[in-house]
Amino acid sequence: MNLKLELIFKDRVGIVADITTIIAQQGGNIVSMEVVRREDRAHVFLEAEKPEPAIPTEEIFETLAKVTDLIQIRLIDTLPQEERENRFRVVLDNISDGVVSIDREGKVTTINRVARRALDCKDSSVLGNNVQALNLPDFHILECLEGKKFNNVKKDLITATGRYNYFSTGRPIRDSEGRIVGAVEIARDMQEVKKLARSISNPVKINFSDIIGRHPTIQTAVAFARKIAGSDMVVSIRGASGTGKELFARAMHYAAGLKGPFVPINCAALPEQLLESELFGYVGGAFTGGRREGKPGLFEVAREGTVFLDEIGEMPVGPQAKILRVLQERRVRRIGGSKEIPIQPRIITATNLNLEQLVSQRIFRQDLYYRINVLPIHIPPLVERMEDIPLLVEHFLFQLASKLGKPIPGMTEEAMQKLMRHDWPGNVRELKSVVERAAFLSEEDSIEVKCILFSNEIGQGLQKAAEVINSDHTVRFSLKERIISYEKQIVMETLQASRSIREAARRLGVSHTALLNKLKKWKLNEPAET
Repeated sequence: MNLKLELIFKDRVGIVADITTIIAQQGGNIVSMEVVRREDRAHVFLEAEKPEPAIPTEEIFETLAKVTDLIQIRLIDTLPQEERENRFRVVLDNISDGVVSIDREGKVTTINRVARRALDCKDSSVLGNNVQALNLPDFHILECLEGKKFNNVKKDLITATGRYNYFSTGRPIRDSEGRIVGAVEIARDMQEVKKLARSISNPVKINFSDIIGRHPTIQTAVAFARKIAGSDMVVSIRGASGTGKELFARAMHYAAGLKGPFVPINCAALPEQLLESELFGYVGGAFTGGRREGKPGLFEVAREGTVFLDEIGEMPVGPQAKILRVLQERRVRRIGGSKEIPIQPRIITATNLNLEQLVSQRIFRQDLYYRINVLPIHIPPLVERMEDIPLLVEHFLFQLASKLGKPIPGMTEEAMQKLMRHDWPGNVRELKSVVERAAFLSEEDSIEVKCILFSNEIGQGLQKAAEVINSDHTVRFSLKERIISYEKQIVMETLQASRSIREAARRLGVSHTALLNKLKKWKLNEPAET
């Protein structure tokens, strides 16, 4: 058994040389030595092989005691380096990713439990051997010794124990001088990544942590929403189109722990008659085309949950009076019925319009305005928190990667700068659209600035993309396909520039129903956030 010692000296030059000389004179061999300086003391941790023939430990102590400035000497069980390695090993063996590292010669220096299990090998049989002896699908890790990197590369590994699909990331390991001394490859199980991504990008419950932003304005809005989430008073969420008002409403609903569901309705998306039947319901035979047994309204459906009245500023005057009565009496009466039904849901409203101006123009009822404006939350536009754009971009790219089931490249500095220079009239919704479009257009390792297309650049950018495709003779668009594509472009640009679908329909010169049918046909859902 080797001898493990801690020697404490008054710090000076030449301590290591003195110890080495004495151990050599005794016929011993130093396995490892570490010096730790603490104030004016030098702690020397030493592991040495006992000389042959064996010398008693007491004699070794007496010899070492002759070293100048020695204060204390004692036997120890574990060296600091061993403790660090053990902690490192425990951490590596308890993470869900596979980890393999090599030195500058390509020899394996680390392989954790997950990697050993996947490769069906033992630690002792791998460490110190060349990485090419492992059953890896490729050896891109060796390219990292030349300074190269790779991110989330999809790989397949087939072994006797089964087939593994994973995302692999590789990095060079550098010393304090920047010299490459090794490389590491980290493998993330693809199925686990997909599960995690789906749980984050499509959560069953929206939390306040899902609202992305570090700017004080958005943090203030989140803090106030969190504070009043448990209140049963009516909340009015104010903010420009695309700032995420429904996201706030959902976060408040789930934070309150309400028993009933979250029931949203866009007050601007339905004609007045349909709006009233959706909100209040109707009895059987109330009107032609209705259900024979009648239908409960959304206030009834919500039970003890939340009714989210989106775009309440565009609600016709008729339903405004009935909404006011519901808020005051907490009862509804179905269309065509006489029975009053008690309701209990929380009411949250939202609008991107200036309600005060609508009240002065007698478009919005003053009494309803005072009833819903008890607890207003103001969500800042994106232009007031531009430093949050990189965070939002990263979030949207992660969401897209989870939906597509494949890695999405990051964004170049030039592309990010173009995003930072835009004024974002469509706010966060517009940013998400631009980022997703750029990800689809990108064919490089990173999303370049040429892929960042705003609404006034879409036509030109897509035309260039089509020309590139046609030049390769891989795809030819028919006249009908081109007309549909151009029609979609016009509709989407108009929607982005409008406060509601109803306003977009007026601008396009079509009926509200016709526009809704087109969106449904193209599977372009009405945006949820307003």
